[in-house]
Amino acid sequence: MRSILLLLSIFFMYTSCKKIHEEADQLTVMYFAPQQIEYAKGFTIKNHGTYKEIKVTTPWPDAKEELVYILHPKGTEKPFKSKKAVFVEVPIERVVVTSTTDIPMLEYLNLENKLVGFPHTDYISSEKTRALIDKGAIKELGKEYNLNTEIVLELSPEMILGFSASGDTKAYDLIQKTGISVVMNGSWMEEHPLGRAEWIKFIAAFFGKENKAEKVFHKIKKDYNEALTLAQNVTRSPTVLSGNMFKDVWHVPGGNSYVAKFLKDANTNYLWADTQKTGSIALSFESVLEKAQNADLWIGSGNSQSLTELKEKNHQYVLFDAFKNKTVYSSTLKMGVKGGLIYYELGPMRPDLILKDIIQIAHPELLTDYELYFFEKLN
Repeated sequence: MRSILLLLSIFFMYTSCKKIHEEADQLTVMYFAPQQIEYAKGFTIKNHGTYKEIKVTTPWPDAKEELVYILHPKGTEKPFKSKKAVFVEVPIERVVVTSTTDIPMLEYLNLENKLVGFPHTDYISSEKTRALIDKGAIKELGKEYNLNTEIVLELSPEMILGFSASGDTKAYDLIQKTGISVVMNGSWMEEHPLGRAEWIKFIAAFFGKENKAEKVFHKIKKDYNEALTLAQNVTRSPTVLSGNMFKDVWHVPGGNSYVAKFLKDANTNYLWADTQKTGSIALSFESVLEKAQNADLWIGSGNSQSLTELKEKNHQYVLFDAFKNKTVYSSTLKMGVKGGLIYYELGPMRPDLILKDIIQIAHPELLTDYELYFFEKLN
């Protein structure tokens, strides 16, 4: 009898250990699904079996070194010691994000319920996330560069997804010292529209949602490239002016910028396409008028609600043919209930819709049943 009991005990111990190892293997597979990066240049992902290594190579302009994040399953030891790397136990259950561009990515991954705090919640336009704010599930955290540390600590997020335009991370460094992992998002540095959208894979890795992110991105990439191919079939490329005056300076997108890429892929003749800048170019009104007075289209005219309002800001705008012909378009007119700009929130995640908008403006014969999603024509 004793020998039978001993054999049964050994059997149950063996099966229990086997089950534990199988579950651990399943966790590793779940959290560390392979990921391939196609367009994004600002981050890399390597799967090391029991942990995943993510490097953010361009978190902000002129960054001196890359940022390293090591993801390992909850309850497991850090795979190695490092003073440089930030170790993050995954999957994340409670997160704080600091940019409205992160909101659509969470929603496309069905992760909006993981969000517990956001700085200046009025900026958020999405109805789904706004409903959570109204219920009190997402707390107001102040300003993105000066988070209310007391509320952050009360919320106990496992991770804060931050960003910096200058490399100043003092506010985040203070929070990280409390044990909360801070991860920097550099998606806004991407020049290719699909590269910016591909950062959904970056966010997905922290939640074990790699497969979902791959499906979402694949659909957006497919729609974008189909629209791009369609636009190449036209024989006429309308000339395009972009930007507007701020004080005494007209800022136009550089020829290697994110905006210029859309205009090129939509098969338009952007008048500053030959410049090599990735950011904006500061010009005088006179130089813009000389080059673009006869431009067919003015795409990206700022936040004026009408041609009359645009004229009130600068009466010389009437000198442009695009103004005279009422071919002026803005992407800043559609807002959420609290005044947040939908284009800046959702646009980076949906470059396919931005491209289709511009194609519809420039070549309306190509997308006959398509209605503008982000842009509106000024009247």
